Amino acid sequence: MIEALNFLAALGSGLIGGVFFAFSAFVMAALGRLPPDQGVSAMQAINVAVLNPWFLAAFFGTAAACAVLAIAVFFRWSEPGAILLLAGSLLYLVGTILVTLRLNVPLNDALAAARPEVAESAVLWKRYLTEWTAWNHLRTAASLAAAAAFILALMT
Repeated sequence: MIEALNFLAALGSGLIGGVFFAFSAFVMAALGRLPPDQGVSAMQAINVAVLNPWFLAAFFGTAAACAVLAIAVFFRWSEPGAILLLAGSLLYLVGTILVTLRLNVPLNDALAAARPEVAESAVLWKRYLTEWTAWNHLRTAASLAAAAAFILALMT
């Protein structure tokens, strides 16, 4: 069962890391090239669309696998790869889930309340692009590092 969870955690971390990578590599840059009202509207639509069963299952399902693995490691500490399982789990749970919930989601909520046509939204948008993207870079790195740790654990 641990090996199956490890495989699912590796797959899920890589999948989520890939989604975040796309935003860091080109989506946010493209949205930043739009006039502020269009950028705000587009990101508002993305933030609504992302709340779907497919994304949420991958995002939180991976978190559940990581939580189980993190607990199981303490019962299997002497086994090869245990430290990698713990590292991958913590990278995903802290660097992906916690950062999302504590840093990206509040920025999303503030943007959701904005009216794109209002001048103040342009100021919010500029700050959002900088802050949200910086935190997204961290989520990308944490997710991909977690995937690497899980893959290495599978190889031990």
